[in-house]
Amino acid sequence: MENQLVLFREGIRKSPVMNPQMQGIADREIQQLAEHFSKQAVKVVSAGSTDPALMKKGSELAKKLRCGICHLSDFSGQKQMPRLAGQREEYLESEMRAYRANQRPETAMNAALYGVKDDEIRALAHFLSRSAPGPTSR
Repeated sequence: MENQLVLFREGIRKSPVMNPQMQGIADREIQQLAEHFSKQAVKVVSAGSTDPALMKKGSELAKKLRCGICHLSDFSGQKQMPRLAGQREEYLESEMRAYRANQRPETAMNAALYGVKDDEIRALAHFLSRSAPGPTSR
């Protein structure tokens, strides 16, 4: 979270909502915000109905693309790698498309999603949004 807040503050990560909110925020305040939010319980929004075919395809793609290496095998995230499990499906799909299109400044994710087709991103988002976050994820 700390990294993302700095990216918003510096205008590297574009968001019409977050960029103005982070203007002038000192590093120490960003650290305090990140610490506060890291202690909050994970709240998973209901993902809706599950499509077994998309779940299977998404699971296979997550293995093929090696998502579990950085985001952990249960997709709960670690250190600078965010939690994917239980995130909103639309958010995951939107962010993966942005990485693929080089609209987000994280080269590892840009490379990981290079050449991944729209239907594959949809399957990944479907699968990840319905994966249960681990007990210690934040």
